Amino acid sequence: MAGKPELVDQIAADSGLTKAMSAKALDAMVSAITGTLASGEAVTLSGFGTFKVSPTKARMGRNPATKAPMMIPASKRIGFSAGSKLSAAVKGK
Repeated sequence: MAGKPELVDQIAADSGLTKAMSAKALDAMVSAITGTLASGEAVTLSGFGTFKVSPTKARMGRNPATKAPMMIPASKRIGFSAGSKLSAAVKGK
C-alpha cells in the first residue's frame, strides 16, 4: 500500500522536483480538494475521476450493542467515481 511518503517519492521522480517541493505540491492539492468539497462543490480531475459530496437522509437504525432502535441523523458523504483512464489502468487495458 502506498502512503504519503511513497507518493512524494513518485512525484519527485516523475516531475524532477525535490522531495520537499513534491510534499508541498501534494499537500496543496489535498488542501484544495478538501476546501472545494467542504464548500459543497465537486472536484473533477480529467481522466482520474470525480470527488463529490452527497447528502444522506436521516434514517432509523439499531444500536449494535443493545439492539435498541435509534435515529441516525442526516449527514454528508464523500463519493468518488473513477475516470476512464484510471479505470483502464486498473483493469489492465
